[in-house]
Amino acid sequence: MSSEVLVEHKGGCHCGAVRFSIIAPENLDVIHCNCSICDKKQNHHFIIPKHNFTLLQGESNLTTYTFNTGRAKHTFCSICGVQSFYTPRSNQDGYGIMPHCIDPGTIKSIYVRYFDGTNWEDTIKTSDISKYSKTD
Repeated sequence: MSSEVLVEHKGGCHCGAVRFSIIAPENLDVIHCNCSICDKKQNHHFIIPKHNFTLLQGESNLTTYTFNTGRAKHTFCSICGVQSFYTPRSNQDGYGIMPHCIDPGTIKSIYVRYFDGTNWEDTIKTSDISKYSKTD
């Protein structure tokens, strides 16, 4: 990720109550996970380090859902229901950002790769997903 061009992206939920700013590559490496919740929500996300995320507004409008291990924090707007970011189980030191919640104009390209979340425990052993919340 060190060779990537980093830019500021801004985004938020549908109703505008939740807004954020992030520093992330202009070419996004997006994860398509098939775990039970990602499959139901059709969740696609890219992961950034927590220190590259700033919540601009809407903290009081955020609601969090957890299940199973409780490590993943599925945060969403309590007004419109849109999840624009969350804390992934795989990357407690980062945020999963939904590319479809980024304002137009700063994303150059999106590459989608598959993560077998149905078999999470086995998949995480061979995945490089944890590197995305780290900085070089």
